[in-house]
Amino acid sequence: MRAVLQRVSQASVTVGGEVIGQIGPGLLILVCAMAGDIETDAEALAQKVLKLRIFKDAAGKMNLALKDTGGAALVVSQFTLAADTSRGNCPGFSTAAPPEDAEHLYLHFAAALRDHGTTVAIGKFGADMDVALNNDGPVTIWLES
Repeated sequence: MRAVLQRVSQASVTVGGEVIGQIGPGLLILVCAMAGDIETDAEALAQKVLKLRIFKDAAGKMNLALKDTGGAALVVSQFTLAADTSRGNCPGFSTAAPPEDAEHLYLHFAAALRDHGTTVAIGKFGADMDVALNNDGPVTIWLES
């Protein structure tokens, strides 16, 4: 699985003019299941996200993890993280997991975060979403399981 994490002061996702998920301080997580990924990949990625020390401590150093801060996560599916741009100008997405597998893994990833006490909001799989955020830092991290 692939993910892009953005440390945010707030983030929301809107579908059809309706806000379906929003958080205050925490992480906006754009996630993509790749072909061949399984549930343990989603769980491993969730563990990495929970333990990644990218939040400021009292001294202003990035030394705290999401689980230390009590921050929330907004998880949004984004198959375009599988883009292959190595040939030509039209990205290919053949390395992304099939939609039915991808949706299951996306929801499993969100559930794995939730199972460890993190407040989680989600987008709508396969929908055309409007994602708004205030990037804190800015801090943006790319991960792959």
